[in-house]
Amino acid sequence: MTLVKKNMETILKACDKKKAYNFVVLDVSKISSITDYFIICSGNNEKQTLAIAEEVVEKGEKEGIEFYYKEGIERGRWILLATDDIIVHIFHKDEREIYDLESLWYDDNSLNVEQYGIKNWK
Repeated sequence: MTLVKKNMETILKACDKKKAYNFVVLDVSKISSITDYFIICSGNNEKQTLAIAEEVVEKGEKEGIEFYYKEGIERGRWILLATDDIIVHIFHKDEREIYDLESLWYDDNSLNVEQYGIKNWK
């Protein structure tokens, strides 16, 4: 397993542990110069999205993942966590519907997250 795939697994399992749902993983490496993968998930409220983000950062840092950019933690509506290869988008369920980020980036590049043990995906 490559380091990027291992990091994706760590991040996805951390999100899943805090009951994130509606997972989408997009391989944007061919259409973006800023990252290779987007991980997108939802939470029901601001407290849950913050808990998801905190779990991702905590578990990620234990595995050596450096999140060099963190945005939206204060509000908990759309939290963005960035590594060199992965950008994690943690949305409040209402914000996700408004921005519909995956349809902006979708280019038949969605990955099956079941390979990481995640069952609650789109």
